Amino acid sequence: MRVCVLGASGFVGRHLTQALQARGDEVTGVSLRDPSAAATTAATCDAIVNLVGEPIAQRWNDGVKQAILESRTDVPRRFIEALGRVESRKTKTYVSASAIGYYGMSETATFVEENPPGSDFLAQVCEAWEHTAQTARELGLRVGIVRTGLALGNDGGALAKLLPPFRLGLGGVVGTGRQWYSWVHVADLVGIYSSVLDGGEGPFNATAPNPVTNAEFTHALGEVLHRPTSFPAPQFALKLMLGEGASVVTTGQRVIPKRITEECGYSFAFSDLESALTNLLV
Repeated sequence: MRVCVLGASGFVGRHLTQALQARGDEVTGVSLRDPSAAATTAATCDAIVNLVGEPIAQRWNDGVKQAILESRTDVPRRFIEALGRVESRKTKTYVSASAIGYYGMSETATFVEENPPGSDFLAQVCEAWEHTAQTARELGLRVGIVRTGLALGNDGGALAKLLPPFRLGLGGVVGTGRQWYSWVHVADLVGIYSSVLDGGEGPFNATAPNPVTNAEFTHALGEVLHRPTSFPAPQFALKLMLGEGASVVTTGQRVIPKRITEECGYSFAFSDLESALTNLLV
């Protein structure tokens, strides 16, 4: 299969490209800076994976929030429209990234794919993001959606940002520590993308089956690194750094990967946090 990966140079894109090539697929990496040019190239491929999006982990203001939304809606919309104008299109499948922010934030609820979207900013972004992706169905494409949680890898993603302070012994619980972290090892994340490429349709949660609280995550990371975790990060400090975006790490959500296991038969290589962190860091 020939796969076009939009955003192939990013953290997930690099790993997905390697995994697809390892199983024998031909991968073409394309930028979305010019949606029309990208569509011309992508139309020669059997499937498209769109991983492009403005980073969430930054201090939000009106301009940043607009960029977060537009990169996930306006840009892919122009790409899909341009794809529809290519007469000799080979493409049969479109897989779009999304995020578990779709469900909104909660310390008490458990979410699966059937749950409705939340009402906060990230939930609204994810809902609009997925709606845009679904317009590819009008071109006769099968559309899959991958709602990603906290992706763990040693060369990018959330874990890479956490490692420097933890290795210095400056890591600690964020806020109350009760908020849920629905994490996934990058190897399983690309495995889920591969499964969805092969036949999945609709939304799939890309999270390990055993989410943990922030306190549990902090303790496990400290144990693997053999470092103390006695420096808590107060919520007010995070709000000073991230503003409204601090809710991503101070509230979180507990998400279960129901469809990918029950309908696609996906078996996780790393279902518990300790084995995932050990694999990445030891």
